[in-house]
Amino acid sequence: MRNILIAGWLMAASAASAQSFTAELSPPWDGANVPSGQQCRLFDGNGATPMIILQGLPEGTVQMRVEFNDKSYAPLADNGGHGVIGFQVSGPNAVLRSVPGMTDDLPAGAEVLAAARSGGQYASPGYLPPCSGGRGNRYMADVIALDATGAELARVPVELGRY
Repeated sequence: MRNILIAGWLMAASAASAQSFTAELSPPWDGANVPSGQQCRLFDGNGATPMIILQGLPEGTVQMRVEFNDKSYAPLADNGGHGVIGFQVSGPNAVLRSVPGMTDDLPAGAEVLAAARSGGQYASPGYLPPCSGGRGNRYMADVIALDATGAELARVPVELGRY
């Protein structure tokens, strides 16, 4: 009996992790290049996160975790090196509003889950906008659907663009 229960649990876990959704950037973000002005203040920008349109969220999704990364710079390449923002959602479709960078003062429904791991003049208490000085670094976000317990239901990588 125990083996049957474990096998049933594993099949259910596999089915849940196989669920997917779509995440689309809203203009002016196009996934190819970081839009003008969306870089960090050190390079004369006032960057904010892109607006992201989600469709087909897994049943039970209550929060989206968005991990922002610079894939060209190893210390900030994974697990939200440029910060992690959480958004409350409900239903199968949602829009993740743009939130300001370089602050932890976010609008209702959004919160900093982890500050950027950058330091010194690049330190940010929240999201660090692209800050490579225009060297062509590749920026991405992992958009992750979470249930009420914080368990991951599905994730989609999103190309933000190069800067």
